[in-house]
Amino acid sequence: MHAEIASAPAAPERPNEDWVSVAGPADGQGGALVLLDGVTPPLDDDGCTHSVPWFVTRLGGALTELSTSRRDLTLAEVLAESIRRTADAHRLTCDLSHVRTPQATVVVARWDAVELEYLVLADSVLLLRAPGGAVRAVLDDRLARLPASSLVSHAVVDSTVRNREGGFFTAAADPSVAARAVTGSAPRSEVAALAALSDGASRWTELFAAGDWADCLEVLRTEGPRSLIARVRALEQSPPLPVRGKTHDDATAAYVEW
Repeated sequence: MHAEIASAPAAPERPNEDWVSVAGPADGQGGALVLLDGVTPPLDDDGCTHSVPWFVTRLGGALTELSTSRRDLTLAEVLAESIRRTADAHRLTCDLSHVRTPQATVVVARWDAVELEYLVLADSVLLLRAPGGAVRAVLDDRLARLPASSLVSHAVVDSTVRNREGGFFTAAADPSVAARAVTGSAPRSEVAALAALSDGASRWTELFAAGDWADCLEVLRTEGPRSLIARVRALEQSPPLPVRGKTHDDATAAYVEW
């Protein structure tokens, strides 16, 4: 197994709210990849005394540990238990019912010699490359399918579509949200490489249309995750290309091949 990861904050003076890990079991027969993109809250109160980086570190650590040590659990069950553990760590000090309690998008992939399993929740991306070179994107596109009228402000998003039926879901404090994730599996023999991207990195394809998903994965394969993030930063500095939302965002990419 060969793995590369890179992550960069939106700006040097602010904390990076993404989180990524790649684990390889001691028997050498498999591994796991976890990527989280923490959701930046508005400046007003979010009901929690902890930061988003605190939250994604706790959740990401639990996901990495359970996805490798509890192979008897499905990835949805791993996510549910990881959310529960993280919520328990601050349940007594924070208002976990607040709509903006710390939360994150999730990508988890786990593989052994026979099978690869995956889970995607919200707008981070998982790419799978077949031995012949074909690339498939695993997406949870519920946020992208919402009408613009649902996304006009934080208040509208929070009151109408965030973690609501007919809207989109993120990993926050409710373990039941794990059942909303996009999940699946593939024979290990049909996957030669995989990549995970936070939306700050996937905008190379999704926002700037600099290449399709196969092109994106080829950049990761030949140049590495740091190069993809550098390409994104260059595009962000190149008007008149439109940038919806943030001009810059935390950007994280991971690439694994065998």
